[in-house]
Amino acid sequence: MIVEEIKKANVQALKDKNVVLRNIYSVVLNKIMLESIKKREKGEEITDPDVVQILQKTIKELTEEKENYLKVSNTVEAGNIDVQIDCLKGYLPEMLSEEKIKEIILGLEDKSIGSVMKFFKQEYNGKCDMNTVRNVLANLK
Repeated sequence: MIVEEIKKANVQALKDKNVVLRNIYSVVLNKIMLESIKKREKGEEITDPDVVQILQKTIKELTEEKENYLKVSNTVEAGNIDVQIDCLKGYLPEMLSEEKIKEIILGLEDKSIGSVMKFFKQEYNGKCDMNTVRNVLANLK
């Protein structure tokens, strides 16, 4: 499971005294623990797709934070965030390319925005960026 890999990487970051990676692993592990508590209350277990969603959301938050640091010319922190983003991206499954998304969309009967987005959310959740799907679909029309 992805959670176990992240825990091992966190321990390694602690041993290496790598503060930048240790910080992001701690944040991600805390988010995972919160989600697992919510799931346990419902009688469910946390799964890899849940962890992927947490990672994607964290990467998005880090990207926004990096942009803010760049606005105030803090390149050191922006560089640290780049390291954290690259680290987290290593745990994500390979994302579908624009060409593959276009190929899938062309194979669908109903190419309306709602049905295409619903299809990708159900079939390829965590394996594609929904903004990319929306952009590819808009370019097809």
